[in-house]
Amino acid sequence: MLLGVLVCLNYWGDVQHRVSSHLPTDHSWFEWLFSHGAYSLRHLENPLFSMRQNAPDGVNMMANTSVLGATLPLAPVTWLFGPQVTYALYLGGALAATAGTSYWMLSRHLVRSRAAAFVGGAFLGFAPGIVHHANGQPNFVSNYLLPVIVARVLRLGEPGRSWRRDGVVLGLLVAYQIFINEEMLLLTALGLLVVVAAYAVQRPRAARQRAGGFLAALGLGGGLTLLLTAYPIWFQFNGPQSYRGLQGGVFHNWGEDLVAFVTFARDTAAGDEAVEKTIGLTEQNSWFGWPLVLVALVALVLLVRRSLAARIVAVLVVVFTVASIGPVVRFDGAETTIDGPWAYISDDLPLVEMMMPTRMALVVAAALGVLLALAWDALARTAQAPAPVVPAPRSSAGTTGSTAPAQAAGTRTGPTSGPARARRWLRPVGYAAVALAVLPLVPRPLPAQQIDPPPRFITAGGWRPYVPAGRTLVPVPIPSNVHGLPTLRWSALTGHAFPVPGGYFIGPNADGEGVFGAPNRPTSTLVYSTMDAGTLPPLTDENRHQAVEDLRYWKASVVVLGAHPREAVLRDLMTALLGPAQRVDDVWLWDVRPLVG
Repeated sequence: MLLGVLVCLNYWGDVQHRVSSHLPTDHSWFEWLFSHGAYSLRHLENPLFSMRQNAPDGVNMMANTSVLGATLPLAPVTWLFGPQVTYALYLGGALAATAGTSYWMLSRHLVRSRAAAFVGGAFLGFAPGIVHHANGQPNFVSNYLLPVIVARVLRLGEPGRSWRRDGVVLGLLVAYQIFINEEMLLLTALGLLVVVAAYAVQRPRAARQRAGGFLAALGLGGGLTLLLTAYPIWFQFNGPQSYRGLQGGVFHNWGEDLVAFVTFARDTAAGDEAVEKTIGLTEQNSWFGWPLVLVALVALVLLVRRSLAARIVAVLVVVFTVASIGPVVRFDGAETTIDGPWAYISDDLPLVEMMMPTRMALVVAAALGVLLALAWDALARTAQAPAPVVPAPRSSAGTTGSTAPAQAAGTRTGPTSGPARARRWLRPVGYAAVALAVLPLVPRPLPAQQIDPPPRFITAGGWRPYVPAGRTLVPVPIPSNVHGLPTLRWSALTGHAFPVPGGYFIGPNADGEGVFGAPNRPTSTLVYSTMDAGTLPPLTDENRHQAVEDLRYWKASVVVLGAHPREAVLRDLMTALLGPAQRVDDVWLWDVRPLVG
């Protein structure tokens, strides 16, 4: 919990007016999502779709990272305190909850030492790659169900367990995780596939004995999941505003740099922001730092012969390290001429077309968290192991010989043995090595930036007389994945009180491929180009005619411009297109109802 508060500390300094300085657009999107959950419940609308953004076409929420499993239950918090507070509370809480369920899984099912479970759980909840995603992407830190799912799957088919009960519980867990983060669920499933295969190879007899119950429970769980999520999944891929893949396979080339594995992540105690400018071109999903990599290699060498779990972890590390490389091997920020594994995978494969190779490294992070727990537990067991006892000689009658009373009592005699001496130094050295590997990875507070609040005209409801039911408010600049971050928050912070055109989401283009934001219309393109240039371009009657047509398409009733770094040139542009503006409260306003009818 303390680490969760620490990570979000910069937000709590001014929670109403701060967003992630790393991903301000994603941060604002998730604030909008928390408002969406609250709006859907309050108005009893279908949460799988929203008409409050991208008017008049709307947004398919199942085809976006909508985290409905969090936004709907937290709707009362959003109603009471607003989406900014809900965002900060949830972000820190999700990190802490993941560490907590990881501790539960490790302590109940894998290690005896509570300290070992604590170290492993803390790493699983706050690994560098997870904290990196906490910069505006709370869906990737919402992993609190995954350790419970893993524990449930690995116990399927055990003697004496009810396959019906296990199947039902697993089905419910997986169904709920679909409404939190499908991508992390997919990565977990891939990791479990490797774990089960590695177990079956090393314990074939035990695997055969458990196969019947395992498959029965798995089938029941899968069937229940499908029953509960069939319509939402159909809606995701076939509902309105659904799409197939991303245009140009935009993320398919995002592989992990080999040097990144031994580099400290930016948001850790030992991290350096300058490094990400050279090798942090994608996401920091590994970035373990060289001490942890070194300790992990030593731990694997020492444990792999004596621990089945360590051998399975080794397989996971190798498989998913290779899988995270992507289509081209990158080293220290430069692409080599060596093909990576994804070079041989088609961009058009279902599901694969949406995946980022670099995120496979998150499975490596999970494996390292388990390995840390195993290593600490092995040290604890080694330290507690009793020294060997020298048996006392016995007489022919079976009585204890009089010459060795101490030995007869089972006491140690003679100088301390070599193994006993080794145990005395192995424990502090091993603990120190693990501590020195993980302490540099303690997260720092996430970087945050100040952002202006919406205009008083928006927050006080001054817009209401201008926007009747069925019409939209057009903010300038129109929200998009590049422009209009502040205006997207107008919708989020008013509880979706009015629909807006454009937005920050993934939707279909004319060919049905996924693209970020709404396809630009001529007027939105003109607004963006004017913002970027900072000067008013020559305008024609065709521009003015097209502006009216676009406003009619958006079902606009009013165009609103608030305080903005490019306010002057944007006001000149909209005046040239629509006529003189009114100054109402703290905004410039164009009532376009007479123009669009």
